[in-house]
Amino acid sequence: MTERQAEPAARDAYAACAPDLPPPAGMDSAEWALRIELAGLYRVVHHLGWCDQIFNHITVRVPGPERHFLINPFGLRYDEVTASNLVRVDRDGHPVAPTPWPVNAAGFVVHGAVHRAREDAHVVMHTHTRAGMAVACKAEGLSHDSFYGAMLTGEVAYHPFEGITVHPGEMERLAASLGLRSLMILRNHGLLACGPDVPTCFFAMWLLQRACETQCDAQALAGPHALLSPAVRERTREDRHRSVVDPQLARTVLAALRREIDAGLTQTTDYRR
Repeated sequence: MTERQAEPAARDAYAACAPDLPPPAGMDSAEWALRIELAGLYRVVHHLGWCDQIFNHITVRVPGPERHFLINPFGLRYDEVTASNLVRVDRDGHPVAPTPWPVNAAGFVVHGAVHRAREDAHVVMHTHTRAGMAVACKAEGLSHDSFYGAMLTGEVAYHPFEGITVHPGEMERLAASLGLRSLMILRNHGLLACGPDVPTCFFAMWLLQRACETQCDAQALAGPHALLSPAVRERTREDRHRSVVDPQLARTVLAALRREIDAGLTQTTDYRR
């Protein structure tokens, strides 16, 4: 087999991250695989330093007609999340089965708003990173004059700050602000991403986070900013969506991070349990 022929297998490295572990009694294999995938993402987010102590969430819709979701147990760090301790909740954020772990139902206002409004939003991420919150506090919002910012030209929605997101009445407004976009800056608050699957959602958030970090660094330096033309910004956005480098780029990037995490796991730190 030639190297060129071997490329497709190499580019499906994300699938290789899924361990062949039997599900617990009473759980179907699809939900168990999704739990492992989500727990792995929590570990990646912790590894990247995107955590805000025990706060924030990543939620995933469980396959099936019930419209249930998986969410992290409130009180655990992201590096303590495992496949088995993820909590299955209904569309209002209430556990659907007995669990020793509490759920931050108030935090589900943001996630529930997106999951309800967007049939394609199987995964929702919300972060309070330092760079993301800093950009969220700027009146002009995200700059599109960087490598990463240009990729997101015209793709970021904004939602005004209404206070701590604990009021169900805000859910409809959150969904309206997001519209059909997959990225949103919650002004004076943080970042949000959604997507049809874990790698796609993660990679969108990764691009937005990198754009925010670059913007913060650039604006901290003295001197005028190098601005990009609207034509260059738009071409950069189009090239990103054409995926000329790798048609499975989101999966490839997340697979690389998962391998880094998995290489250091021990019996007591393995999230795949």
